[in-house]
Amino acid sequence: MVMDMRKLVGANFGRLRRDRKLTQEEVEARSGFSQQYISALEQGKRNPTIVSLFELAQAIGVTHMELVQPLSPSEIESVLRNRNGKSKKKNA
Repeated sequence: MVMDMRKLVGANFGRLRRDRKLTQEEVEARSGFSQQYISALEQGKRNPTIVSLFELAQAIGVTHMELVQPLSPSEIESVLRNRNGKSKKKNA
């Protein structure tokens, strides 16, 4: 399965942020990017510049390379499962 680069960066950023137990608001304070921007980024709706990738990576304590690292098949399934679960809860 090929993943759109925006979705890949968003999935990686969200996973890495949560792994570090950071909220979007905490990343906002560290990075200067708004919580709305971070939310849209994690949803794959933003196309950040390379400079933005460096700044966002630094804000959560990772390298920019970790944000563009391809996901393993199990990680892709997990991302899709989490997104489907969230959309089902909204409709319930």
